[in-house]
This record gives sequence, C-alpha cells and structure tokens, in this order.
Amino acid sequence: MTEPLQEPRQNPPAEHPEPLLPRAVLVLLGLAATVLVVAGMRSVAGIIAPVFLGLTLVITVHPFQGWMIRHRVPAWLSVTISLLVLYVVLLGLVTALGVSVARLAEILPNYSDQFTAQYEHLTRWLTRLGVSNSQIQDALNKIDLTSIFGLVQTFLNGLIGATSNFIFLLTAMVFLAMDSAGIPQRLELAARSRPQLVAAMSSFATGVRSYWLVSTIFGFIVAVLDTIALYWLGIPLALLWGLLSFITNYIPNVGFVLGLVPPALLALLEGGFGKLLAVVIVYSALNVVVQTILQPKFTGDAVGLTVTVTFLSLVFWAWVLGPLGALLALPMSLFVKAVFIDADPRARWVNAIISSKPHRTGRRTPSAAVSPPPPEASG
Repeated sequence: MTEPLQEPRQNPPAEHPEPLLPRAVLVLLGLAATVLVVAGMRSVAGIIAPVFLGLTLVITVHPFQGWMIRHRVPAWLSVTISLLVLYVVLLGLVTALGVSVARLAEILPNYSDQFTAQYEHLTRWLTRLGVSNSQIQDALNKIDLTSIFGLVQTFLNGLIGATSNFIFLLTAMVFLAMDSAGIPQRLELAARSRPQLVAAMSSFATGVRSYWLVSTIFGFIVAVLDTIALYWLGIPLALLWGLLSFITNYIPNVGFVLGLVPPALLALLEGGFGKLLAVVIVYSALNVVVQTILQPKFTGDAVGLTVTVTFLSLVFWAWVLGPLGALLALPMSLFVKAVFIDADPRARWVNAIISSKPHRTGRRTPSAAVSPPPPEASG
C-alpha cells in the first residue's frame, strides 16, 4: 500500500512582513510628508485652531447632552442647552477680560511718574556699584522708555483683535454640536471595521474632558488664591490678574510666567523691589504647590505625556497654530497620539518613550502576544 501524499508544509507568514522600501527611505518619506502637512496647517491655522477648540469644547459637554437625551429630553433641545452652556461660559470670560483690559488701558498712563522714579532709583543704585553715569546714559539712550507701554498696548490690542475669530468659533460650534447627537451611533458602526481607531478616539475624548475639567478646577483655585494675595499686597486690578492667571493656567509650563509678569510690573511701580519680590514669591509658592505638585496628579491620567514632550508640544503647536496653539497644545498632542500611535498596534511602543507612566502603556494585549508555534506533526 502506498502512503497518501502529504501536502508540503508551509511556514507560517511573518507577523510583520518586510516593507517594500528600505526603512531609511520610509523615514525620509514620512518626514517629507510631515513637513508638507505642517506647512499646510500653518497656512490655514486661522481655520484649524478655532474649529479644533470648538470640537474639544463640544466633546467636553457631550456627556451632559447624552444625560439629557437619556432623560427623554428631545435631541434638538439638548443640543440647544449644551450650546447655551458653552456660549455663556465663553461670553462670560471674554466680557470679563474685555472689561478688565479696558480698565488696565485706562490706568496705565497714570504710572509714568512711578516709572520715572524707579528709573532714577535704579540709576543711583548702579552708580553706587561703581558704574559711571556716562556708561549708564549710553546704555539707556539705546532704550526708548515709552516703548514699554507701547508694547503693553500692542499686546492688549492684539488680545482684543483676537476676538475677530470668536464669531467663527461660535458658528463652528453650532454645526459641531448638531452633529454630536449622532456620534455614538456613528462610532458604533465604525467600530465594526476599525475597532482600534474608535477605541483610540474614545480615549482621546475622555482625555480631553478630563484635561479641561481638571485645568478649570485648578485654574479657579489658583485664580482665587492669587486674587486674595494681590488684594492683601495692595496691587491694583487684582481681579484682572486673577482672571489672567485663570486663563493662563490652561497653557502648560509657561502659563504661570505669562500670568506673573503684569502684576509683578505693577508691584514694582507701586512699591519698589520689595513689593515686586513679594508678588514673585507668592505666585511662585502657589504655582509650586497647586500647579506643580497637586494638579499633575489629577491630569497625569488624562494627558499621560512627559514634561519634556509637554513643553515641546507647547512650542510646536504655538508655532504652527499661533496663540491658540499654546492653548490647544495638549489636546492637539493627545489627538495626534490617538490617531498615529494608540490606533496602530505596531506604533504603541512609542508610548514607552513619550508617556509619563510607561508601565501602563507598556502592557501587551492578548492580541499582540506572539502565539507559540504549532506542535510538530507526528510522522
């Protein structure tokens, strides 16, 4: 009897087939495509930044909208209420900031004498240190003292001019909120074909909500404490600087410095270097305790990025998208991470480098584990 013919044994396919092009070529092509995408984003930053800001805000209030729908509130009414909540918050911040800015522009000219007095005090102090009057005069002649107030006025005018995009933001939020009512059903359908991408986007939405919520709570705490401290120190427009510290709290790393400069300058003009030092110490103490020790413990799970990556994200997105890029640095980084890293199992190793808690992202899922080879067939 003849033995039946056995089919030739085939080796199992490789888990990750070799790319058609060398890895170096693929890297160069990826970098070239990234440069083109970034250049395109910079050219339309005035559209991308407001739309993405509106998207993150709509995502943040979406659970409230879903709660209303589950309690038999009509979809159109839940969308309207969600929009009204967002509009009240945004309009309240803009109105309060506009009133404070107008007050600041009104009071700044009154400090010209104090500025001159501090300038003369500094000159006498340098003279006592051995710097000659001629050297001081030569150095100060190169400085236009009036340009300092001009820079402040330019900053304030730019801040007011930034509200020109506000109407576009409000309009975009209308359409985003209208579409958000059907997002759960759309994601459920998309998950049938792209479950990993949908899971990554759901994680992005959760992270954005947590980030805005925690940043708002801690920003409010810091603003209240800063306002109380400035009132106690006798700094004018304490409420304005408290509001500024609340807004700059959304900007990671450098937001504290941006919120410190105006009250520190007024402290110098009001009471000299002693009061300036007091403001710097108070702001620094609050920043270290609240924003450096407490807040990261709550935002770590939402953001999950190292301090270096966070800072580089701030610089990069501010360069690409302008002033709003600084505000949207972390949400934009979370979005890019969700699309290009979390949604691709082969790229999740990057989390071990950029994540603030790599032990959470470094765990291998069952689907990613390599199965053992099949047992040899007995002859």
